[in-house]
Amino acid sequence: MPDEFWSRLRRITPARIALGRVGHALPLREVLDFQLAHARARDAVHATLDPDALVPELSPMRVLQVESAAHDRATYLRRPDLGRRLSARSAAVLADTGGQCDVVFVIGDGLSATGVQARAARLVKACASELGDLAIGPVVIAQQARVALGDIIGEQLRARILVMIIGERPGLSVHDSLGIYMTFAPRTGCSDAERNCVSNIHDAGGLSPQDAARTLGWLLREALRRQLSGVALKDDQLPLLPDRDRL
Repeated sequence: MPDEFWSRLRRITPARIALGRVGHALPLREVLDFQLAHARARDAVHATLDPDALVPELSPMRVLQVESAAHDRATYLRRPDLGRRLSARSAAVLADTGGQCDVVFVIGDGLSATGVQARAARLVKACASELGDLAIGPVVIAQQARVALGDIIGEQLRARILVMIIGERPGLSVHDSLGIYMTFAPRTGCSDAERNCVSNIHDAGGLSPQDAARTLGWLLREALRRQLSGVALKDDQLPLLPDRDRL
């Protein structure tokens, strides 16, 4: 196929296509690019979140800091089950918080603290702006967190809906993407089928924080209206269509 065809395709996808060759090998530039992407993905998985740096970015919202039962990053990566349970200290913090609210936001480092550090606060504020007069509880920053940890936090804070913002597993195209998991009536033991997910939120051609917030706002209002979330709640909005003129 002509080079122009492949050039046009490469402009609209981060996939590694039409890389060319030098003899029987890839060009050195492509090899080095692959190695850099792999290193960034590994660094994102092992990175440590700095929750104190997020607190001023979330002002004036009230912020709580908790951690899972995985006491360090190495344990978290080896023991996913511990990332789904609160530490004893954190359970006590939430037990003393009390109150009741419509929505609780949890920011979890997940598998990309890099993405969380870069844009989680901005995403929380964009989402909160879509919720009108709903009562929003404290924002909870959770370290060494898996998605299910949010269910326990939402249950403890007696939230009608939990919104978990977490670092997604990095890949070789994007290493700092975020995902949103929304659960109606969060409680310990919720299954993945009870959550709605908005994923691929990042600045390098993914879903923007503003578009993600609009999608969440629609899902959340429908969840409250229908009293459910997960596979029973479909996003019936018109999809964001690609720009066909670029093809």
